[in-house]
Amino acid sequence: MATTHAGPAITRVPALPASITPSFLQRLTARVSAAPNAARVTTTAPYTGVPLADLPVSTPGDVEDAFARARVAQKAWAATPIAERKKVLLRYHDLVLARQDQALDLMQAENGKTRRDAFLEVVDIGIVSRYYARTAAKYLGPKRRRGAIPLLTHTTELRHPKGVVTVISPWNYPLSMAASDTIAALMAGNAVVQKPDTQTALTALWSMELMYEAGLPEDVWQMVIGRGSSIGGALMDNADYMMFTGSTATGRQIAADAGRRLIGASLELGGKNPMIVLDDADIDKAADGAVAACFPSAGQLCVSVERLYVAESIRDRFVAAFTARTEKLKLGAAYDYSVDVGSLTTPAQLKTVTEHVDDAVAKGATVLAGGKARPDLGPLFYEPTVLTGVTPDMTLHSHETFGPVVSVYTFRDVDDAITQANATAYGLNASVWSRDGARGRAVAARVHAGTVNVNEAFAAAWGSVDAPMGGMGDSGLGRRHGADGILKYTEPQTVAHQRIQGFTPPSNINPETWATLLTGALKVLKAVGAR
Repeated sequence: MATTHAGPAITRVPALPASITPSFLQRLTARVSAAPNAARVTTTAPYTGVPLADLPVSTPGDVEDAFARARVAQKAWAATPIAERKKVLLRYHDLVLARQDQALDLMQAENGKTRRDAFLEVVDIGIVSRYYARTAAKYLGPKRRRGAIPLLTHTTELRHPKGVVTVISPWNYPLSMAASDTIAALMAGNAVVQKPDTQTALTALWSMELMYEAGLPEDVWQMVIGRGSSIGGALMDNADYMMFTGSTATGRQIAADAGRRLIGASLELGGKNPMIVLDDADIDKAADGAVAACFPSAGQLCVSVERLYVAESIRDRFVAAFTARTEKLKLGAAYDYSVDVGSLTTPAQLKTVTEHVDDAVAKGATVLAGGKARPDLGPLFYEPTVLTGVTPDMTLHSHETFGPVVSVYTFRDVDDAITQANATAYGLNASVWSRDGARGRAVAARVHAGTVNVNEAFAAAWGSVDAPMGGMGDSGLGRRHGADGILKYTEPQTVAHQRIQGFTPPSNINPETWATLLTGALKVLKAVGAR
């Protein structure tokens, strides 16, 4: 294993775990929807930079074929009773938990994160699959609605699946982002054609393989591999709904394309998430929370914190506690639970992190902890970094870094804290720390973000899967989790059966008299409190 903390670094980097064999990789890559003679692309392991997987590349024609098969399979899947779909998801739930070590090995090999961070993805998928398996009947079943005329109008709301959903998932959380949105789409009766990021496609393919083992009919979930510039058009042009997690720039283009086609889209995009430490916060707990908020998955997490706002009266004590904890984090590579912070995933991400920190330092920011790459540990390691003195002219002040870097600021009072926290185009996640829960919740309600956690980093809101999760502003539109997370994959339909008499006057009553009668009826309904 390769690690570093306060003592000297050990620079021996682990080989791939025994579970990732050539035959295992060949079996997974064979599940990509691509021609037998397809071009290939090779991914590399972030820990070492050595080749990891050889994947077939899908063409636009392959995407078209995948959608054609999916449309046939979706009709039968939509006709499958919800109770039978539920059984598939619950079996999948059990398989993911039973084979989690294989998933953890894959996520670490492809992404470079620590095992503890990878394990949280297993937990996430267990929670989400169980939740939608056991709530889908409530969300999707027919619902009686109030009719236009009491007693005379029988109105029912029905939910129909959209059809075939395109899911485009990112590399940073290769199991959570590949499977959680797909789970809801499948449970709603849709088929899915998915494009995971090529770097972490193995984890997505593994998840799909387990879903088929759990009983999902063939072709209901398919995977294509390729660059968005090559197959993105085919994915959009054939989709009945688009689910995308990724950059704000790409999300804007997808929203425009979805608007052109008049299909729905759900977009979870970038963030520059704030954490507010109020003057009555427990400093030790807040410092621990800040570590958990800023450095999971080497900061490559859409809901992680990159801006820390601390009350002036406790600033020095908090910064000392937080910096000390940051410096003690064990950075390195290990296929066990011994490491705190892992590797960045791609050279592009290392370049961004390095440029952001170097730019800030060159313009006067102070490094309190970290601040440099660690090539002695592996090609993509960067130390957990805490900065102060960051000003608006520095790139990382307002732009998402997506790495293990956080800037510390101070505030005078709550209004000042809210003003600074909300001074961003983003609005994905936030964290508030206070000994007074009611005060913390009141401050949280004023933060412009789709989820806000009180005395927690992000897991409380993310793990509360009965509640919606998503962004405001440049952080996207639409929600995952809760009712919104499954109903977005459906078309609502109202069926209204009018009995005896409707709004048209009967033949023996003239229109003026009928209008007077209806006016009187409306007044009576208001008087008796009818809605």
